[in-house]
Amino acid sequence: MRKFLIRLWFFSLALGMIQISVAAQENSTPPASGSTPQLTFNAGSSQVNDANAKQPSARLTLANAEARALKNEPRLLAEQFRAEAANKRITESRSGYFPQAFGNLTAVDANGDSAIAAGALTTSSISTRAAGGASLVQMITDFGRTSNLVQSSRLAAKAAGQDEESVRQSVLMQVQEAYFATQAAESVRKTAQAVLDFRRVTLRQLNALAQSQLRSTVDVQFAQVMVSEAELALVRADSNVEKAQAQLAASMGEEGNTAYALADEPLPASPDTDPKAYISEAIANRPDLKALQLESESALHEARAHRDLNFPTINALAAGGEVPIHDSTIHHEYGAAGVNINIPIFNGGLYTARAAEAKLEAKAADKDASLREVEVVRDVRMTWADARDAYLQIDVTQRLADEANVAMRLAQARYDAGLGSIVELNQAELNQTSALIEAASARFDYLRSMSAFQFALGDLH
Repeated sequence: MRKFLIRLWFFSLALGMIQISVAAQENSTPPASGSTPQLTFNAGSSQVNDANAKQPSARLTLANAEARALKNEPRLLAEQFRAEAANKRITESRSGYFPQAFGNLTAVDANGDSAIAAGALTTSSISTRAAGGASLVQMITDFGRTSNLVQSSRLAAKAAGQDEESVRQSVLMQVQEAYFATQAAESVRKTAQAVLDFRRVTLRQLNALAQSQLRSTVDVQFAQVMVSEAELALVRADSNVEKAQAQLAASMGEEGNTAYALADEPLPASPDTDPKAYISEAIANRPDLKALQLESESALHEARAHRDLNFPTINALAAGGEVPIHDSTIHHEYGAAGVNINIPIFNGGLYTARAAEAKLEAKAADKDASLREVEVVRDVRMTWADARDAYLQIDVTQRLADEANVAMRLAQARYDAGLGSIVELNQAELNQTSALIEAASARFDYLRSMSAFQFALGDLH
């Protein structure tokens, strides 16, 4: 009778173990969308579901998280201001093409018919007068200096725009990584909670059998160890969820302590087996690489503008006005027009040094762009490998979880038949828990890897 009761109890326990399943089953080719692998434990009267988890107070999609991040991120706002300032410098450079007009009002009370004699080679007569007029200076040509300055400013403005785009994609990558990390942490926590509840049921049943002297206290002690390990795993999982939620809030630029219910995102297709096409795409699209290339071109035009300082500048001049109060040496009206040619002869090597400095800066910027291109190729290869690996792990971890469930049922059957020890059964439980946790987070690991891969391609939108 005692052996019959023992076998009856272990039959019910084995039946409960068979009901361990993964809620989201995935085929060898992962589906485009669906729930993540979650444990559902049914053993005796204990049933675990999502109600045991903390109830989030707000639903959040990835698109909403990205919109909040782009709205609140100070770095992005700073880059937008810098881009606007760079566009204003184009207007500054183009101002040299337009006339420079000035208005003048002058009143002088001279000491008789005197003249300035000190501080100059020529003397200038000073007359008592009150006059008003205007003067105008129009550049005719500076032999390309203004043109190079304008082109340099335009390229610098484009580079600032690419810097803004680079920061924008960086913000999106950070919020996507935090979003998927939070989903992974929550999935692992649900798995840990399910494992803990099932082991508690097993411990209560073993305690009842031990009190009836149907099982030894050694088996009870091993079961208690397994419960303690599950409790520790749940504590760590809860901590990881809190950290992930904090990181998600920070990536969105929020300071609150809101627990969000995160919506699932569809799985993107796996990257191709050959990364060569991706490398070409990244070199053409990466905004940080574009910015460095544009800065190199801008520096080259700036060097040419400094070189053009050595060339003459030809200006047209005009002035005119009235003198309502004057002495006999001045007429009632005045006006004149002319041309001035400014020819630099000697300035201590200033213009030459400026041109050489700008040329060296242009060469340095070109080398920076070359280095970044090498880094882009490296980033694409590494993130491509990570994405491919993460994609393959979805199927592998699912099969591992299925195999661990089968091994667990076999170990349970051996234990029920008296052919296996509690140590063997506990090891099977540990392997099953590890496999299920890996399966729970594999999908989100792939989503995070794809986010990093798309960022490396410069195609994160």
